[in-house]
Amino acid sequence: CHGRIAGAVTRSKNSRVFYASVDAVGQVEAYIESERAWAVGRAQATGRYERLPQMRLVTRVTSGLKPKIEWVDRDGVVGERELSRLGWRERQWLFLEGLEGPEPAYLWLTEQGLPMAPERWNGVFRAANLRCEQVLLTERERSVTRDLRLAEVQGKSPYATPHSARHSAALYLLIVLNRLMETRYGLTKKERRDFALLFGDPWWLVKTVLGHTDVETTKRHYLAPVAHLQLESILAIADIPDDQAEDIEDLDGVFARLARETAGIQDIDVLLGRVES
Repeated sequence: CHGRIAGAVTRSKNSRVFYASVDAVGQVEAYIESERAWAVGRAQATGRYERLPQMRLVTRVTSGLKPKIEWVDRDGVVGERELSRLGWRERQWLFLEGLEGPEPAYLWLTEQGLPMAPERWNGVFRAANLRCEQVLLTERERSVTRDLRLAEVQGKSPYATPHSARHSAALYLLIVLNRLMETRYGLTKKERRDFALLFGDPWWLVKTVLGHTDVETTKRHYLAPVAHLQLESILAIADIPDDQAEDIEDLDGVFARLARETAGIQDIDVLLGRVES
């Protein structure tokens, strides 16, 4: 699945396309029907939305190349704006008419049923990291702050941030694109050069998804942990007959090997496997 990120909510202020797996979209839909619905219902029952100083009830969203959103505020004043120009703060004021009354148009809500500010995601990741430490580290290991822990202790517990999730997505996409071009499409070196001229090579495509202006930024800052591995040589596989296709290392194997051989990459399956054992 794919959609478009509005330029107003990106750092570069340029809109771009994002991609999500069907499974990820399904999990979002499950969140809408469960935790989000519970938070909205609770907020409506306590009259929390009625006490908000600002509310814009959406009446219409136009179609076309530059869709606009139309609304009416509490005072009955009608307004409209190009959808791509709405920043995250303005989006927090948008509400839809639900079965039980107005509810936020914003997707991610707090437990109070209010739109969650972007910086609040740092707290969500921090809480998750602490839960992992509680399960995977001893009391003595937890008593030492993360910055001062030994490397072997740090490696026992997953540690994630919103930015590291961006790293993971970029790395995954790069490897999948290499895999497709090297094996599934069976491109020769010349054919790969022609493909790159038409559509861009994997680095360029990842750069575009991340919203960087220069591909060197992508290579230098976001995928530095694997730069020394020369991914081309790791992922390149010579033409193999169909009857030997099962001998090709799958993507899970590639990621597991990268985690073993590269600093800065965590294999969650390995870490959680230690707990189960």
